[in-house]
Amino acid sequence: MRWFQALLPREQSFFDHFTAHARLLVLGAEALRELLDGGPGMTAACAAIIRHEEAADEVTRTVFLAVRRTFITPFDRGDIRDLTTALDDAIDQMQKTAKSIALFEVAEFQPEMREMGDLAIQAAYLTVEATELLRDMGRNAARLNAIAEAVTRIENRSDDVYDAGMKRLFGKSQDRPMDFIVGADILDHLEKVIDRFEDVSNSVSGILIEHL
Repeated sequence: MRWFQALLPREQSFFDHFTAHARLLVLGAEALRELLDGGPGMTAACAAIIRHEEAADEVTRTVFLAVRRTFITPFDRGDIRDLTTALDDAIDQMQKTAKSIALFEVAEFQPEMREMGDLAIQAAYLTVEATELLRDMGRNAARLNAIAEAVTRIENRSDDVYDAGMKRLFGKSQDRPMDFIVGADILDHLEKVIDRFEDVSNSVSGILIEHL
């Protein structure tokens, strides 16, 4: 049966959906970075993140529907769902970060917060590249592995930046406990954004290991 299935045409539009999803992560990360600059553009940046998250939700729904309707998928249906969920979780976490900033009416951000925003953009561009290369994973295996390593380095850097941010926050907020609580919440959300990108990278690596 497997050899018969191998001869059948496979639905390739999933790769277009993965890349479209990843490009929305780039837009979301760039809007998040603009938000972390503070100033008059914050409202527009928050609105952009929400808009990109809603568009990503639509991509997720399209993929999940296609998984149910497609006879032969390019790889395991569970892997398709896991990758799509990981992509969606990344932009969901950006939205949670923006909501926390808006809820607490934060207008000034530590340099560590802005650096974590920069790291999110780097991870987002690597994610787009990975989804583009996944279409021909056999030929692109070496580069996909290199991307996974690069995302891991970004995540490790984000841990160091988070620790430095918490240390700075503690030092300047000892007599203002609410400032510490709010700042720590934002740093935590930003760290989780990077963690979600690593989840995407791990999903891609899992697909690579299983199918090569």
